[in-house]
Amino acid sequence: MLLQAIAFYVFAAVVVASGAMVVVSRNPVYSVLFLILAFFNAAALFVLIGAEFIAMILVIVYVGAVAVLFLFVVMMLDINMTKLKEGFLDYLPIGAMIGAAMLAEILFGLGVWGSGTSGTVQAFNRAGIPPVTIDNTRAIGQVLYTQYFYLFQVAGLVLLVAMIGAIVLTLRSRPGVRRQRVADQLYRSKEETMTVVKVPSREGV
Repeated sequence: MLLQAIAFYVFAAVVVASGAMVVVSRNPVYSVLFLILAFFNAAALFVLIGAEFIAMILVIVYVGAVAVLFLFVVMMLDINMTKLKEGFLDYLPIGAMIGAAMLAEILFGLGVWGSGTSGTVQAFNRAGIPPVTIDNTRAIGQVLYTQYFYLFQVAGLVLLVAMIGAIVLTLRSRPGVRRQRVADQLYRSKEETMTVVKVPSREGV
């Protein structure tokens, strides 16, 4: 228990420090790198409480996709950081108040300021015998693909429609841009492919 408490304080301190560096860092690339560090340490905190599935999803989705996408976008765009930081001090009190309110809500949700009762409920079968203990990943899979199967499929369709909409909105036809047309290349005739030039004898082209 002592080692687990030490690990919790270490990972929590790194998460808080990384979150602060994401906000105050002057270089946007460094901000994204600190964000990735915060995600990794948050995943370690989830592992400490036994939620290994959430930790794996956090690393795969956020670090492997979202943070890398942010990094590529930041590196590709020419961002004027001086203009972005002009109103930082003006909005700092409002941001601090919103952060304190969110922290209070999180602590209240965790039961620190609430009744202090745990949110876990022991499930029993009809005979009153406790069920067999299974790991978190299998339990989430059993609930997700049985009770909430149709909702899970609907969520997938919503994400598919959003992805198609993003592609359609960003697809623009610009004049003067040459594009490859595979069908025209495959079905072209011999006259369109090559030109036969008759050169007289002893004369160059």
